[in-house]
Amino acid sequence: MRITIVGAGFSGSALASELARQAGPGVELCLVGQTESYGRGVAYGEARPEHLLNVRASDLGATPDRPGGFADWLNLTDRARGSYLPRLLYGEYLHAQLQTAVAGSTAGFSQIRHEAIAVERASAGFRVHLADGSDFVSDRVVLALGALPPQPLPGVGPRLAIHPSYLGWPWQDGAIDAIAPDARLLIVGTGLTMADVVVTLQRRGHRGQIVALSRHGLLPRAHGEQPPEAIALPPAVLHALDRHAPRELLRALRTLTPVIADWRSLVDALRPHLQKFWQGIPTPQRASFLRHLRSYWEIARHRIAPQLHDELQALRESGQLQIRAGRLLRARRGDDAVEALIRERGGQRLHTERFDVLIRATGLDTDVERSTHPLIAHLRESGLVAADPLGLGLRSSAQFEVLDHKGVAVRGLYAIGPLLRAQLWEITAVPELRVAARDLAGRLLSNSAASRQAAERVAIA
Repeated sequence: MRITIVGAGFSGSALASELARQAGPGVELCLVGQTESYGRGVAYGEARPEHLLNVRASDLGATPDRPGGFADWLNLTDRARGSYLPRLLYGEYLHAQLQTAVAGSTAGFSQIRHEAIAVERASAGFRVHLADGSDFVSDRVVLALGALPPQPLPGVGPRLAIHPSYLGWPWQDGAIDAIAPDARLLIVGTGLTMADVVVTLQRRGHRGQIVALSRHGLLPRAHGEQPPEAIALPPAVLHALDRHAPRELLRALRTLTPVIADWRSLVDALRPHLQKFWQGIPTPQRASFLRHLRSYWEIARHRIAPQLHDELQALRESGQLQIRAGRLLRARRGDDAVEALIRERGGQRLHTERFDVLIRATGLDTDVERSTHPLIAHLRESGLVAADPLGLGLRSSAQFEVLDHKGVAVRGLYAIGPLLRAQLWEITAVPELRVAARDLAGRLLSNSAASRQAAERVAIA
């Protein structure tokens, strides 16, 4: 029985490590990923030294039973366990955990450092095609692709789209290093990616003005200096969660917030309930949440290190960094600058501003319908997968099996990670991902054992 995981970032590596620890002889495991980020993922393997984790070291263990595993691996002191360390260091930890699990496994294990570009049905399960032209057959396939490549910004003209003054992905090929220190910049997006871009620019000595633009103009909130105290959710909140009633939940939270010592405690207390809550919400109510509340939830949920927040605030106070609410309607390459047509939030008038560089920093993308990712595009066009109508990844079953274009579960084809946002919503951070990896590993091995037993019964008969 061969189980193939496509994607060697956090989700894929964590799942591969779980399978390696649980599987025995007779199971062949295969982890497919690209060389540059193998076993680490883009977020941790291709980050810059100045990019910090958004979670304390003490909470980032790769397995549910050892949440302090990362801090233990580093032999951190009690004080250092509460710090926010470089993301590159976390990538090294993930890679080491994978290699340790592989070395101690009694199952077979193949590590393939090539991009998977197609997955097709085959008589024995699925045929996986790689970018080097090779292919192989696998009984089970798990899509662990993480976030999808960013799409072009709407309104960017064709001349600008291919000009060096437009960075569709700021970390590609050292493009950010070519920005002149005095350049005036427009960054579209005010979330975590924007924060990383700004801190990198500052480390390079950037002096020019930076304008960051998003629909609501909201910055991620900061973690407190100390972890918030855990609280128990009151009956009104629990009742709303059990009833899958978003409006009722919002009313209960608004009543509760003023009497909570630290709002972070409330956000953290909600997290264990949110997957089940989300699964019971119909599509129209999900769409309403995404349209009206998503931005406010995400700045409170996905917080940044206190020192990074302080740095951004200092830049705002100096006037070098402006955070603005509005929309970029059009951007074109003029004779000597980027000409951006902007509508401020709540305003009717449009105005054009000139910038030296336009940077796309809109963060996590899971829109399967519009994605140009080679594997996702192939699966979508073949009908083997179906896109969530709200752009939250793949349609899937409660068992993480992918649904095809007819809404039927594709037996043996699974997904894990951000592509499951449509099913689970909270499935992008380490605490949720490590639990999902353990659950899916058990399910895959249980299904494999059941298949072997069925085949043995047929052979005997």
